[in-house]
Amino acid sequence: MNSSKTQAELILWAERNGLVFSDENLLRQAVTHRSLVNEAGSVGQADNQRLEFLGDAIVDFIVADWLFRRYADAQEGELTGLRAEIVRTQGLAAYANEIGLGRVLRLGRGEAANGGRARAANLCDAFEALVGALYLDRGLEPTRTWVLRFLERHTAEIDSQRANKDAKSMLQEYTQAVLRVTPSYVIVSEAGLEHDKTFCAQVLVGDQVWGEGKGHSKQLAEQAAASAAIERHHLQA
Repeated sequence: MNSSKTQAELILWAERNGLVFSDENLLRQAVTHRSLVNEAGSVGQADNQRLEFLGDAIVDFIVADWLFRRYADAQEGELTGLRAEIVRTQGLAAYANEIGLGRVLRLGRGEAANGGRARAANLCDAFEALVGALYLDRGLEPTRTWVLRFLERHTAEIDSQRANKDAKSMLQEYTQAVLRVTPSYVIVSEAGLEHDKTFCAQVLVGDQVWGEGKGHSKQLAEQAAASAAIERHHLQA
């Protein structure tokens, strides 16, 4: 957010996205990048790094709790993998883009000029900082409710990720048991903007391509390729 933006505009943006703060300074700090603080004339302002540290842990907890309750039959390894996929930098940056967080980031001039509002790391950090600020201001339950809005909107996608992970495991179990070969994966192409890339992966069994798939992360592309291989070779899912 540049200097022409007012605190009132920031508060209005927050309210539109379900974020109501008693301490508006926490909100302001959550969207303040260190580049602004490092600039001359920004003495006395606090950046969002401490809030990001706190928010990171809170997001991990809320996501883990949600996954644990939703997938009662999932084992630790699967739950860990699903959580890692959700809370990765690109995943949380996508959530930040849904609420237009980049538009209200308070960046230094250099960072803003170099595409800082679209940089996945900045968006992810600010999203986690918002969660940390909301927790300090409102407590755990309102914070949980706000984060769950994103998870619930993406439930079908997360369910699909889980199915694809199962497909990848199934393919490996089949090829190792029947062919004594472990599948390998290669990313053959990637396209799109830095914060919204699409990857294309192939799964190889030996030197043969068994399947190809696309996804918004390398992991998802590999999982889609495994699903394609299962369908192509008529393996029982």
